Amino acid sequence: MTTHPSLAAIAEYAGGGHGLDEATVWSIEVHLEDCAECRARLAGSAAGSTLDLLDRVAAGLDREIAAGPAPARHARRWLAPRRRWLVAALLPWVAMTVPVLLCALALNQLLPDLPSLVLLLAPVAPLPGVAAAWSRRLDPAGELISSTPAAGLTMLLRRTLVVLAVIVPVLALFGAGTGTSLALMLLPCLAFTAGTIALGALIGVSRAAVVLGTLWALAVVVPTVVTEDLPLVLRPHSTLFWALAAAVLFGVAASRAGDFRRLASHR
Repeated sequence: MTTHPSLAAIAEYAGGGHGLDEATVWSIEVHLEDCAECRARLAGSAAGSTLDLLDRVAAGLDREIAAGPAPARHARRWLAPRRRWLVAALLPWVAMTVPVLLCALALNQLLPDLPSLVLLLAPVAPLPGVAAAWSRRLDPAGELISSTPAAGLTMLLRRTLVVLAVIVPVLALFGAGTGTSLALMLLPCLAFTAGTIALGALIGVSRAAVVLGTLWALAVVVPTVVTEDLPLVLRPHSTLFWALAAAVLFGVAASRAGDFRRLASHR
């Protein structure tokens, strides 16, 4: 529309445009976008009810602005640290590990000729919980968390610490009850935990836990049960080896911290 619409057309448009055809309505709307004068005429042509409505809306907005922004809700602030340190999927895996160790202890009482089954299972005892700590499939908010600054090696270590806080005291208690060296019980546990994290930077923590757990079962647990002879890696002189292995593997995991920022590592 190259000329201003008539006052009658503007008044009709202000009243709802029922008497105007679609082309005229469209041309008026296009013209109003660029013409302040006609917008002023439109405002003056509005019906009394429309003006009352606009006044009420303006008054409401003024009250809202004067009242200021609504206070932020912090009712769920306590959930933030819980999500960084714990995920619900950890609980059943950790809870399952403790009865398994109890069964191993009971079997040793029934079959005293067997090597300590608790000692055999100690290295891999935390692996199910560590796998669940960084599993996108088990964590309902996994994909969301993986894309936030809170994700990464730090979160994995926090959740792993929760797992160890449950498993380590149980292993220490069972080791004291069976007379097993505390260092020999705990150092392999820490080394396998570090190895899972280090390997998890390459293939995913859950897969790393499965791979290391399976290798330990096939290479150590099954042969030990068959031969009833404790392997060299679980004899008292091996504690230095396990301490060095744990330190090196934790160092490797720390050096690959950037890999845990990738979504592919959260699986």
